[in-house]
Amino acid sequence: MKNDVMNAAHEEAGLNTDLNIVPLTDVMLVLLIIFLITVPVVVKTVPVALPTVSNIPTQTKPENIVIAVDRNENVYWNNAPVADNAELLNLLKEKAVMPVQPEVHIRGDKSVRFEAVGRVVLDCQRAGILKVGFITEPEAPGTYMTQ
Repeated sequence: MKNDVMNAAHEEAGLNTDLNIVPLTDVMLVLLIIFLITVPVVVKTVPVALPTVSNIPTQTKPENIVIAVDRNENVYWNNAPVADNAELLNLLKEKAVMPVQPEVHIRGDKSVRFEAVGRVVLDCQRAGILKVGFITEPEAPGTYMTQ
């Protein structure tokens, strides 16, 4: 009888004794979604010191060798035409045995097939040249990634 009086008093006061778990469920689902999205981003990677890029003009030294490949796949050694790859390889081998080995700078026309430039790189490797670089034109301001 005492319980009946207590229940009647609660019903008259408008108190709801049920636990509402809908907001709790909503918060838990949102947290679950946030964790599912962020966990793949925070995957452990191998610590590597990545190089930074800076646009430093090349300092051309007189002993450096400039090999140019024009759009017709003709090869030039310091502006002098080279007959074939065998002659280029012999010239490179002569320079490779020097006490201070010069750098080889390759200037390839942008319309030439990569195969022609690749043959020059391969000849440098076969001759034992250690420093090979590519000469490029700097981008005009505001034209980055427009082509």
